Amino acid sequence: MKTIVFFSLLGFGIFISVIVLAKPGNLMTDKEQRLLEAVSQNDLTTVQELVKEGININAQDIRGRTALLVAVENHHFESANMLLEAGADVNMQDHKQDSPLLLAGAEGRVDIMKRILQAKPDFTVYNRFGGTPLIPAAERGHVDMVELLVNTNVDIDHVNHLGWTALLEAIVLSNGGPRHQKIVQLLVDAGANVNVSDKEGVTPLQHARRKGFHEIVEILESAGGT
Repeated sequence: MKTIVFFSLLGFGIFISVIVLAKPGNLMTDKEQRLLEAVSQNDLTTVQELVKEGININAQDIRGRTALLVAVENHHFESANMLLEAGADVNMQDHKQDSPLLLAGAEGRVDIMKRILQAKPDFTVYNRFGGTPLIPAAERGHVDMVELLVNTNVDIDHVNHLGWTALLEAIVLSNGGPRHQKIVQLLVDAGANVNVSDKEGVTPLQHARRKGFHEIVEILESAGGT
């Protein structure tokens, strides 16, 4: 963003005028804006026409969203598939640091994630909490998403800004019910380190015991948790 400041002296006062020029990247063409609107409505005919015209499908709106991110937001698989086939960037982040990869994981959009994985996404691009797509998927109880992601090259033991791994979030931020029990088992079976503690030095097993999550306690004890 470019800022131009003008100073003017009038009598005893000093007046400052500031003109802020938006980044060119935030200014979408009419067709690029039409693409976002078409994707938000899952208007496949318009999406296909605009893609065939060769417009910039990775253009970002004022919020930093690409057409593909809008497709993920709205759970529009068909539009997302068209954009991915045209080479849409799965790693581009908006102003909240969401990307198609990260948002699909957090939202549990397994159908879209399977297509995103074919584009060989960068798992070292993190969300605003410093996390991978696996961490919010585990926290939110998206069993199928966790099962999918643990079979990729995502870092299963990655620690986010809060000091939590996917395993810790599946315990600390859950009710310990059947979905999270399944997720803990999936993470353990995939080789998650069950003794990575949080910032206070509390381990997953200690959290599970404190919360009375007996089923999860058994899983972690069987996996060598301390």
